[in-house]
Amino acid sequence: MNRIETSLPGCLVLEPTVHGDERGFFVESWNRRTFVDIGLDVDFVQDNHSRSSHGVIRGIHYQIVNPQGKLVRVTKGSVFDVAVDLRRNSNHFGEWHGTTLSEENQRMLWVPPGFGHGFLVTSEKADFQYKCTSHYDPEHDRAVRWDDPTIGIDWPVAGGSVPILSPKDAAAPLLADAEVYE
Repeated sequence: MNRIETSLPGCLVLEPTVHGDERGFFVESWNRRTFVDIGLDVDFVQDNHSRSSHGVIRGIHYQIVNPQGKLVRVTKGSVFDVAVDLRRNSNHFGEWHGTTLSEENQRMLWVPPGFGHGFLVTSEKADFQYKCTSHYDPEHDRAVRWDDPTIGIDWPVAGGSVPILSPKDAAAPLLADAEVYE
C-alpha cells in the first residue's frame, strides 16, 4: 500500500498493490495490519455502496456529531472525489483536495473525521464504495453547497452543463452559514 500525502494533513490518497494478469486482477483494499503499518489505525463499522450516473454530484456531506472517517474507492467507472476541511480551528479550514478515483487507477481516498466529502461522476455510471468509522446518523447529517465560492472547488464539469443534485444537496447552505466542527 502506497501512502500519498495531500495538501490537507490527514487526508491521504492510497494506492493498493494490484496483482494483474490476462485473467484479471486482485487487490486487497482493506487489511487492518497493512493500514496500521502506514499509520492508519482505524476501525470501520459500516460499508456503503452507491451507483450514480454521469454528471451527478453527491455532497459535500458530513456528520456534525459522531464524525465519520471514510475510506472511499470506485469499483466501476470514475469520479472526481473531494475532501473539504470543516474544522473551524484548523489552519486548513475551508480548503479542499480533489483526486480522480477510478476502476483503472484503483486509488482510494482516506477522508478523516472533521472533513466533508463529495464526488462528481465523470464516467457514464460509477459504483462508489466506502467504509465508515461511525454509523450513519440522519439527525446529525449535514451538507455544504458543492459550488460554494469561498471553498472554490474546481469541479471538472463540462462547460455550460449543470450537475445533477439531490434536493438536499441543492438546498445545502454555504460554508459561512453551515454548522461545522470546532
